[in-house]
Amino acid sequence: MLSISSPGVHFGDDTLTADRPARALARHVNEFGADLVARRPDRFGLSAVLPLPDIDGALAELTYAGDQLHADAIALATHYHGRYLSDPAFAPVLSELDTRGAVVTLHPKSPPGWEHTALGHPRPMIEFLFDTTRCVTDLALSGALSRYPRIRWIVPHAGAVLPAVAHRIAAMTVLSGKPVDVPGLLSGLYYDLAGVPLPIALDALLGVVEADHLLYGSDFPFTPAEAVTHLAGELKAAPALHNARLDLSPHSAGAALFPRLRSACT
Repeated sequence: MLSISSPGVHFGDDTLTADRPARALARHVNEFGADLVARRPDRFGLSAVLPLPDIDGALAELTYAGDQLHADAIALATHYHGRYLSDPAFAPVLSELDTRGAVVTLHPKSPPGWEHTALGHPRPMIEFLFDTTRCVTDLALSGALSRYPRIRWIVPHAGAVLPAVAHRIAAMTVLSGKPVDVPGLLSGLYYDLAGVPLPIALDALLGVVEADHLLYGSDFPFTPAEAVTHLAGELKAAPALHNARLDLSPHSAGAALFPRLRSACT
């Protein structure tokens, strides 16, 4: 599934300029991806990028990607210039995604203030994981996951830190007097297994979600090919995944979310 990772396509406030470079870049990369899919529909799918936080541009590109390019999914970042997806400004985009029953592939970005929190370490080491956790937690606690139930979210990196903190978050909502069934909400999302799901993270994830909500993920090319191959072998041999279907076979998460790919590969 081809997608644009961090930092996305929007590199500043272009709302006062005429050319809207983020819109042009989003259109370019989406058409490039759609061309690859057209040439090899059995091998590739497209998760189209949007020029957020440009709301009007994002809605226009969402329509184009869905109706003209027939994108398989939409790629969203955890935040856009410090504004997370639960920000009310993004409600029109989430509403349109919900109307379309869209698949959303989520990917983290460096959080605001990373210069201080990363402590000099590579940001993908832990900053990305905590930013995914922050984003999905806020989607749950803000009610966005419930307001837009037809969006099918794919959370990256085996759920990041979410499985370890889900019950703590839920307990805190009870203490606040506004209980939220966070583990229940998380059980309805999908999760890719990119990153380092073994030997620990996968077991934690399976504590909050069934194996039929798991998908294979590689993070290639940011993860080198040798590491991708090694992880694929480990996943294939993992006892916890003995009955899981990480391909496009019937009743798999991949087949449910990406029926076009299922048809193209049979």
